[in-house]
Amino acid sequence: MKKYISGMMFYYYFVCKRKLWLFANEIQLENENEDVKIGKLLDENTYSRERKHVLIDNTINVDFIKDWEVLHEIKKNKTVEDAAIWQIKYYLYFLKKRGITLEKGILDYPKLKKRKEIFLELNDEIKIENILLEIEKIIECKIIPSIEKLKICKKCAFYEYCYI
Repeated sequence: MKKYISGMMFYYYFVCKRKLWLFANEIQLENENEDVKIGKLLDENTYSRERKHVLIDNTINVDFIKDWEVLHEIKKNKTVEDAAIWQIKYYLYFLKKRGITLEKGILDYPKLKKRKEIFLELNDEIKIENILLEIEKIIECKIIPSIEKLKICKKCAFYEYCYI
């Protein structure tokens, strides 16, 4: 049985394998997390002229796509920037596989007044395909991955679940 792999799952792969497994198995504690609430407020109050939250194939949910040329993903800070970069690359890959080739992705940090251009390279596509296989293995596993003890754990919505 092949599961849909959302952009959030792809993002969590880079953040924490345990968080990925919990999310994929519908254990979600993020609604009460202060950082998640701030992120939602930022999302609601930026780029208000754009048509946001574009759901594609009931799998990926892109923040917005400008003129079907440039994909935008909004983040509040650079804490896990590598994960955000790969999330955008996954979105570009996902769309390309469906015949929609976009020029690039933009990682937007409205609070920091910064942005970063992201491009999908050929070797990225190979890496993405390997990561998708790894994600499938993680989410289909019957046992939750062990705690990784990362710097970001204390701000994670799952902190109490993992440590208390």
